[in-house]
Parts: sequence; structure tokens; C-alpha cells
Amino acid sequence: MPRPLGLTSLQILATVREGDAYGLELVARTGLPSGTVYPTLGRLKRSGLVTGRWEDQRIAEREGRPRRRYYELTAEGTRALAEGAARVAETAALLRGPATGHAG
Repeated sequence: MPRPLGLTSLQILATVREGDAYGLELVARTGLPSGTVYPTLGRLKRSGLVTGRWEDQRIAEREGRPRRRYYELTAEGTRALAEGAARVAETAALLRGPATGHAG
């Protein structure tokens, strides 16, 4: 059984789910450092949870910048994100404790 995804991986997957995103955009949208985002993207890609595609070189040249690699969730990535989100929700409920209505 594979190890459950950590919060950083889940955060990146959730951000990728919002729409095609390239590396530096993910850094900006998540607030995570690039030294965290890029290695995590590599692991997620090797695990089959995201795919990457390079944009057309002509677009980058027209805009005067390097090409961007855009990431998308795979079906397995969508499933892993849903499972991870459920696990985080269960943990959050446990941390909140029972709703007894008594002041402690």
C-alpha cells in the first residue's frame, strides 16, 4: 500500500485541479517555496498523479520568456486528492473533539 500523501502534496494537487498550472504559478498560488514545489511535482509525476506538457515554443518566444511546463491531474491524481482530503477532514474532526456543548 502506498504511503498516504502529505499536506504539501495535497495542496499542490488541489491547486493543479483548479486548472492548468505551470511551476512558478503553483509557487505563487500555494505560497510554497520553489524548492518544495518542484521536487514534489516530480514525485507526483513519477507516481502518475499529474502529467506535464510543454507549451509550444512559439508562444514562449512571442511572449519573450522560457517555455512553461503545464501540469494536469490524472484520474489517479483526482482519486488520491479525494482520499487525502477525506483523511485530512477526519483528522481535523478528531482534533476538534466531540461537540458536547459543555464549556471546558
